[in-house]
Amino acid sequence: MDYKIKLFFLYKIIYNDIGDKMNYIEYIVIGVVLVVILLAILKATKKGADLDFNKLVELLGGKDNIISTETNMSRFKVTLKDVSKANKEGIQKLGAKGIVEIDNQLKIILGAESKQLKKYIDEIK
Repeated sequence: MDYKIKLFFLYKIIYNDIGDKMNYIEYIVIGVVLVVILLAILKATKKGADLDFNKLVELLGGKDNIISTETNMSRFKVTLKDVSKANKEGIQKLGAKGIVEIDNQLKIILGAESKQLKKYIDEIK
């Protein structure tokens, strides 16, 4: 009788170990699949989020048309010599979420890339 009880517990231990290992393998596979999906999503959104800074400078009338730039969080404020040279529709198509024109200034809502754009324009001037 004692032998059967030991055999039963041994069977349970082995079965549970195999079952636990299967659970670990399933969790690892699920984790790998989730990481791959996350990387694919990040890569896809990154492609859409990148602004073409050269094109944006062109749409603002060229680097010679830009007097000064400022950033405030997601907003990019640019003072231009001639606002009529700026292509607001093109800027909007390039990814701007909004544009406000006041006198010779354009306030463009770009998101997180506004600081990078300011740095880029400061470097090329």
